[in-house]
Amino acid sequence: MPIRAAILGPTGYAGYHLVDRLLRHPHAELTYLASHRDELPDVREEFPRLLGRLDDELARCRPIDAAAIAEHADVAFLALPARAAMTYAPMLLDAGLRVIDISGAYRFPEPALYERAYGHAHADPEHMADAVYGLPELNRRAIPDASLIANPGCYPTPAAIAIAPLLTHSLARREGIIVNAASGVTGAGRKAVAHLHFPEHNEAFTAYGRIGRHQHQPEIEQTLARAAGQPASVLFVPHLLPIDRGILATIYLESVDGEVTEEELFEALEDAYADEPFVRVREDLPNVKDVLDTNYCDVTVRRVETGDSVRIVVFSTIDNVIKGASGQAIQNMNLMFDVDETAGLL
Repeated sequence: MPIRAAILGPTGYAGYHLVDRLLRHPHAELTYLASHRDELPDVREEFPRLLGRLDDELARCRPIDAAAIAEHADVAFLALPARAAMTYAPMLLDAGLRVIDISGAYRFPEPALYERAYGHAHADPEHMADAVYGLPELNRRAIPDASLIANPGCYPTPAAIAIAPLLTHSLARREGIIVNAASGVTGAGRKAVAHLHFPEHNEAFTAYGRIGRHQHQPEIEQTLARAAGQPASVLFVPHLLPIDRGILATIYLESVDGEVTEEELFEALEDAYADEPFVRVREDLPNVKDVLDTNYCDVTVRRVETGDSVRIVVFSTIDNVIKGASGQAIQNMNLMFDVDETAGLL
């Protein structure tokens, strides 16, 4: 029996790529599209690339009705804003569905942590501690039995993958980590925003957001603390690239021991990810073009001497709407339902 999948919010970029990949997934069937818009959309009108791939009944979104969705699906993907996700997730869970949330609604285990990161109260504190953080490369053991998956943020994904092995192998200090990362504009979603208007953003490159207080900073720190078993401190600075898709993270760490070699740094990455199908440890410097439209994370590392100290510089790239959103969500679904982890993604 195929995995029956529903998508709530299929008209955003993450929603579209979920539709696209589920339609060609060998072990899944897309059975239900739902929207919380007052005027229910037809996804073929939103994304003409889907013409000829969906029949009329499936293409026209239906209202969000947990009981009706549960009759047609085994798993529901929430490609909704966080406030909407935390409204609908409890209903879907109560209806017996497994839920994969792409928003930031369930990435923190406590309401106070969420409120500090996002600036508003959480509407579903009951399920926060039950959510499993869905970064397979660092948390795969917990994913198969999960009822609620919190898909990681796009920036925290390449950052955590790049940094965690260096902490767990005691090669880099947990304090003073700097993550400079740049993303294509799809990371901001499809909603029209003045500074993302083409004439404003073309030929431009800028930092943005709440520097030092961005919601992804505590998420990165939390993920690294879980991996290393000790707290980590991070300064995260996001930048906006004048491209559609892709993230390049350049990460600066201090070495624990100035005698660390570049060979040891590479060995830590290779040891951590030798059996991971979507992490490629590279000797050359990664380029966002190399991961475009894939679920891969490419990572490399350099040892740099600066004066009397030794710094470690790690580079990590992903496609922000695939490995940073919909592709990772499908990777989690595959693990939850015990099918080939790469199904629908290669």
